[in-house]
Amino acid sequence: MRCNIMRLSTIATLLLTACATSPTGRNQVVLFSDTQMSSLGSQSFAEMKNELKISKDKKTNAYVQCVTNAIIKHVPIQGSFSEWEVVVFDSPQVNAFALPGGKIGVYTGLLDVAVNQHQLATVIGHEIAHVLADHSNERMSHAQIANTGLQISNIALASQDYRNEIMALMGVGVQYGVLLPYGRTQESEADIVGLELMAKAGFDPYQSVELWKNMAKASGGNHTPELLSTHPSHDTRIKDLTAKAARIPTYSGQKPTCAGAS
Repeated sequence: MRCNIMRLSTIATLLLTACATSPTGRNQVVLFSDTQMSSLGSQSFAEMKNELKISKDKKTNAYVQCVTNAIIKHVPIQGSFSEWEVVVFDSPQVNAFALPGGKIGVYTGLLDVAVNQHQLATVIGHEIAHVLADHSNERMSHAQIANTGLQISNIALASQDYRNEIMALMGVGVQYGVLLPYGRTQESEADIVGLELMAKAGFDPYQSVELWKNMAKASGGNHTPELLSTHPSHDTRIKDLTAKAARIPTYSGQKPTCAGAS
């Protein structure tokens, strides 16, 4: 009994000392520092670059970089890293992700569904929003509190015993056979923050609705896009995004002109 009391006391202390607020004002519990998360994100990204095929197509890379750069101009400066890095992976997966430490991955298969710069900006803005909102930290913190046995704060990604689980908690587990989607609250939050980012960058937020219509069409075949499989139903997404886009103010400034990939 004494051990249980001590454990509850420890958890209570953690909850009190690790309370944070998300960009939308939601209360969060985050146990890990930005430096810890950035280090783990960089490790994860380095492994992915070693294991997955990177696109060598100059036009595709320039296009994705152009859209990403336009959004990053409106992202607050981060204390734990100085630059964002984007890599295009040559894969039919309809997917993208962003990791703590400013690491962004886009799969070429996404460009078959996100058919213009605005739709690509929807995805990239959404994934960057997951980083800005500390969603990976939040999930890893919940796993630590739940005493899953991972002991995340004391291990490195190099530990193969926990590698897949950590990758899943950070939002890239689907590539490694572990599916752990973000929760609906986190997804909705990333939608809100992501739409604001893309709109500030000059992209059309209403194209987010068209993107998810395309996702819905793509899921009508035998293969469901990976990005869709880790998100709420497209009907709900389309309805919510339509309402959110209507509330986004119109921003002045130069509009991006990113040439689409072939």
